[in-house]
Amino acid sequence: MRILHVCAAAYITGGGVSEYVRNISERLARKHEVTVFASNPTGKLPRYEVNNGVTVVRYRCHAPGSAYYFSMELPMMLRKVKFDVVHAHNYHAFPFHVAGALANYDKFVVSPCFHGAGHTSFRNCIIRMLKPFGKRTLKKADQILAASEYEKVLLCQQFGFEPDDIVVIPRGVDFSEFKGLRRGRRNFKSVLFVGRLIDYKGVQFLIEALPKLPDYVILKIVGKGPLRSSLEARAKSLGVFDRVRFYQNLERRKLLQMYVNSDVFVLPSRYEAYSKVVAEALTAGTPCIVADSSALKEWIDNESCFGIDFPIDVERLAELIANVIGGDFNKELAQKWIGTKIIDWDDVVSRLEEVYSN
Repeated sequence: MRILHVCAAAYITGGGVSEYVRNISERLARKHEVTVFASNPTGKLPRYEVNNGVTVVRYRCHAPGSAYYFSMELPMMLRKVKFDVVHAHNYHAFPFHVAGALANYDKFVVSPCFHGAGHTSFRNCIIRMLKPFGKRTLKKADQILAASEYEKVLLCQQFGFEPDDIVVIPRGVDFSEFKGLRRGRRNFKSVLFVGRLIDYKGVQFLIEALPKLPDYVILKIVGKGPLRSSLEARAKSLGVFDRVRFYQNLERRKLLQMYVNSDVFVLPSRYEAYSKVVAEALTAGTPCIVADSSALKEWIDNESCFGIDFPIDVERLAELIANVIGGDFNKELAQKWIGTKIIDWDDVVSRLEEVYSN
């Protein structure tokens, strides 16, 4: 098959849609001809390149606030060639809808990564205004894919689809990456956050909770984003700056080792359509705490993953962290999800191939 992935992501190593598209594309390319139309808002990335058998073509675009990804170039690119399957990603960005309207394909597949709301009041207004257009894009699709039951229900509620119209395929984890990782000995307890440093991810609540935890507890924050400077300033004002460690652009192996070494992983995020970082933490055998909101609800079992109500109560969050890191946690409890809600990337691709060919 000739397969095209269209996304607003840049197709680089990292999280989110970019990593999802990269993982499925490189595995699909073992048997199929795969092209990715990816973004290049700064113009600093290569226009053309081939990565592990995947042809990547980047389009210039305007992405205010790292959103929307408006492009005059992408429509012309889509009209030039035809593919057996066009797979569009991320409902909340311009390329998703342009692919549905202008691409030449035999089959159109979409992965909306739909949150149901914007992360600011302005973006909420835009989403509401564009909903009729968005519904037309989704109606064009031969198959809609959701990353979780939560996303599936949300799409049904907001756009009037029937449950059978949507197939749930979770994001993948490369289990082989975790082989050989062993937990190191330390004289402190560590709380880990991995994600973009933006308001809705809730990392600021961890800074607020840290002074309420014993001095031997440190907070490790992996990621980058606009909140970095304010998080540092707040940690200094609370007198806990020396107990906070910031990391970004970590090598993959170092990040996985950080999951393994941590005593608890915390994601107090308001919006998630699945959460690969929770899947990776649990694969590493690390207990998690998540906000009882969006798709994060589906992870809460009060054995391997514990929930905290949203909006976040910092006192309650600190208490829950203390209880989890102070308990005798059974690593196998976290790994019970493997094979059900946590699946290998090869399994993800097998399911995608069925969707593409049926």
